[in-house]
Amino acid sequence: MPQPQMTVLEILNRTKVFFEKKGIPDARLDAEYIISYGLKMKNRMDLYLNFEKPLTPAELDVLRTMVARRATREPLQHIIGDTSFRGFIIKCDRRALIPRPETESLVDMAADCLKGIENPFIVEIGTGTGAISIACAKEIKGARVLATDVSEDALALAHTNAEANGLAGKSSEQSAESTTSTLTFAQGDLLNAVTPEAIAKATDDASAKIDCLIANLPYIPDSEKDKLQPEVAKYDPALALFGGADGLDLVRKLLQQTENRLKPGASILLEIGSEQGEMLKAEASRYTWLEFTGIHKDFCNNIRFVSYKKI
Repeated sequence: MPQPQMTVLEILNRTKVFFEKKGIPDARLDAEYIISYGLKMKNRMDLYLNFEKPLTPAELDVLRTMVARRATREPLQHIIGDTSFRGFIIKCDRRALIPRPETESLVDMAADCLKGIENPFIVEIGTGTGAISIACAKEIKGARVLATDVSEDALALAHTNAEANGLAGKSSEQSAESTTSTLTFAQGDLLNAVTPEAIAKATDDASAKIDCLIANLPYIPDSEKDKLQPEVAKYDPALALFGGADGLDLVRKLLQQTENRLKPGASILLEIGSEQGEMLKAEASRYTWLEFTGIHKDFCNNIRFVSYKKI
C-alpha cells in the first residue's frame, strides 16, 4: 500500500523539533516562514488554513533543501531572499548586513530632525542593502538622499533594492524645488565618498552641505568575534561588523571628517552598541563644531543610537 502523504502540520511540527535540536532561535517561527515560503503561500498565516493539506514529493524536496540550509544557521532572510524594513521589501544576501528592525528608528529620528526643511540633503554612510536610504527617500518629502558605501558589492545590492522600490535615481526632469524625493549612490570610504561630483548629482549644487548625516557603521569590538551568533559570524560580511578594539574606530573617523561638511543645525544620527553611548558622550569635546545631543533607545528599550548637532 502507498504510504500516506505528510501534511503541512506534520512537516511543521517535525521542522520545529529539528530546528530546536540544532539550536535555532525562534524555531517554530522560522519553520512557519520557511514552509509558507516554500509552498508559495501568501503569508505564514495561510499555514493555519492548510494544516491538513497533503504535500507532494516535489513540495517536500523544496522544503527539505530550505530546512537543511537553515539548520546550518544560514540566515532566514538569505534563504527567503529578502526582508521587510519599514514595510519596504529589501533583498538580502552575503554582500551586506541584514537590516535589523531596531535600525528602523533611525528613519523616524531623521524625519523628526528635518521637520520644516524643504528638500533636505540627507547622506547615509555605509548604506549596505540601502534600506535606510530607501526608507528616507520614500518617507521624507522632497529628500535628496545620497547613499555611500566602501563596498562595490554592497552598492550593487543597494542599487537593486532602490530600483525594486521605485527609486531608480535622479532624473533630469526633477528640479531643486521638486517634492519628489531622489536617491543617488557613491562609492568610497566614509565622507571621502561625498565628493563635489556626488553632491552635485544628488542636489544640483556641488557646494551643498548636509542637513542630516546618518550612519550605521561597524561597531562590534574585534574581541567579540567569537561571541557572535553563527548567522552573523558566518554569513554577514566582516567589513560591515568590526570597528577596532572598542568598536568605535570608524565612528570616530567619521565624526572627525564632519567639520565644514554640515549646515548649521544639521544632525548626525549614529547607530552604536549598547555600551558605547557614554563613551561617545565623554569624547564629545573632541569635536568642537558639534554638540552632543543625546543617547537614544530603540523600541526594545536598549541603547542603540547617539545624536549630534552642528553648532
